[in-house]
Amino acid sequence: MAFDQQRFDKLIQRLEIFASQQPPIYRLQVAFLAVLGYAYIFLILAVTVGLLVGIIWLMLTTKSSFGTSALKAVIVLVAIAIILVRSLWVSFPPPTGLALRRKDVPSLFCLVDDISSKLKAPRFHHILLTTDFNASVVQRPRLGLFGWYQNYLIVGLPLMLALPPEQFRAVLAHEMGHISGNHSRFAAWIYRQRLTWYRIEEGLGKGGNESSWFIFKQFLQWYIPFFYAYSFVLARLNEYEADKCAVEIAGIEHSAKTLMNVEVKARFLENYFWSDIYQQVQTDIEPPKTSYTAMQTALAQGVPLKEASIYLTQALAKKTNNADTHPCLTDRLKALGCIPSIQEELAVSAPVRLSAAHEFLGTSLEKFRADFSQTWYEKVATPWRQKYAEVQQSLALLEKLNAKAERQQLSLGEATTRALLTFELDGEEAVIPLLREVINLDHNHASANYLLGQILLKQEDASGIEHIERAIAQDIDIGIDGYQIIFSFLKKQRQDDRAELYQERAEKHYDLILRGQKERSSLQTNDEFKAHDISEAEINKLRQQLSRYPHITTAYLTQKVVQYFPEKPLYILAVMRSFSFWENNHDADNAQLVDALLKEVELPGGVFCFILNSNLNFEKKFKQIPDATIYQQKIKK
Repeated sequence: MAFDQQRFDKLIQRLEIFASQQPPIYRLQVAFLAVLGYAYIFLILAVTVGLLVGIIWLMLTTKSSFGTSALKAVIVLVAIAIILVRSLWVSFPPPTGLALRRKDVPSLFCLVDDISSKLKAPRFHHILLTTDFNASVVQRPRLGLFGWYQNYLIVGLPLMLALPPEQFRAVLAHEMGHISGNHSRFAAWIYRQRLTWYRIEEGLGKGGNESSWFIFKQFLQWYIPFFYAYSFVLARLNEYEADKCAVEIAGIEHSAKTLMNVEVKARFLENYFWSDIYQQVQTDIEPPKTSYTAMQTALAQGVPLKEASIYLTQALAKKTNNADTHPCLTDRLKALGCIPSIQEELAVSAPVRLSAAHEFLGTSLEKFRADFSQTWYEKVATPWRQKYAEVQQSLALLEKLNAKAERQQLSLGEATTRALLTFELDGEEAVIPLLREVINLDHNHASANYLLGQILLKQEDASGIEHIERAIAQDIDIGIDGYQIIFSFLKKQRQDDRAELYQERAEKHYDLILRGQKERSSLQTNDEFKAHDISEAEINKLRQQLSRYPHITTAYLTQKVVQYFPEKPLYILAVMRSFSFWENNHDADNAQLVDALLKEVELPGGVFCFILNSNLNFEKKFKQIPDATIYQQKIKK
């Protein structure tokens, strides 16, 4: 059973109601599904071993002679049994990071021990330090489906630099809460099963497990998506349970501030700190060698109040959706009994006087910071130098365009390039008049209106709303982000009623996009098709590309008539192919050919590519469409 987004959303909506009305029955059904996966695999193993034992017993106890067919059956069953047993030990690579030792960071280990003890969480075999702005718990099953978990606690150095000690305690308590014994052991078990089955799906079919995947394919392709979807509601409830663990360890106030602080600091690092770091490529041929020292300094000074306000407003504007089991910030705060307010921006923008990194990493912090800085430097050094060379070319081009603009009016393309280069090299203030010049040349220019609208709203100029709406009218892909930007601005201006209207627009637009994606994700023989509108020059180029695939005998190009966003065409490229007699896996070969074509073919819109051999009803329809046959392989004489 494959789940598209619409089907998934309907199931989640139904299960949320069911779980709230009949929680014991819902949990019983989830438990049954969790056990079903194991039961299926062990049933196949038991049947195989039973058949093997039965044949061997017959061979040993009966006087009749058995021929080669019996021996072959024994060999086949032994091979299957070995494959099945191997599949139960799917290997999971350990998570990566800098392994910490108790003697180097005793305070951190003491903190982890204390929280684990209070939450009755299992002990951790490894604590890893990473460059991510995140913390997580990973349980690695050493015996595949049999478990015997190796527990990893993963903490990011940026996160430790961004949070004070009590808020870091809340983060760790939340993560350990997922496997805590103080709360629902059942929810924690289901949490592990979701992760285990997800990783088994990744592991089977890779690294020598192709035979295992072949045996389990039909079952697992139905079971894993269905179990993931059915247990989704419980997994989301588990996030609220983990938040309760944070409250138990750090208190409501620290837990609530942690949730907001994490959202703001993550945006600060991505949009502000790293942006400033990479901006140095304009003047420095080498990347900075002390990036994490600079990060520590920036976080210690706090987030500028203006940016903190914007980031918090954006975080509070997000709604819970089914793309992630994590509830949105607003819902999590309400579950803690806190009424979210953008006035909290003062608290999240405050300097970090004592970071968790200082408190729990102690004297080792300097070494870790230097190691991470050096690793980052080595990783970006080569692309940095390449970017530096590109920037010098951009500076030369911008200088040339500026000089030309003083003598004469630039074309639309030149004016657009000049504006984008100015924005990239000189920032927001410098680009505003240049964006207005582009809009004077093309009133509905999507990218110029969108960028100008964002800048104006950041400056609290409401005229930016008109520009963003104009951009959305030209480019549907920016609709959700555009409406959210307007929503955040109006929310900050205390225009709640107008803000909600744009939130509703964003939600409706998201629904339309999902419908459009569904409409474009599959083909039915009762769909309506029409002639393509591609130029002859482009068709000739496509023919040349197709001629490089000797197995393709015929190709058709049409357009699907779509209801949603018809201004964005969906081209249908259908090919007929020949097969050699030694090819035994047509599905895999077809998928490989489709992937290759999708990577190579460039058309002004979306492309749906498929193999016609097993869909001959489409060929009858395509032959009736004018100019649909674009390629036929020449028969060699």
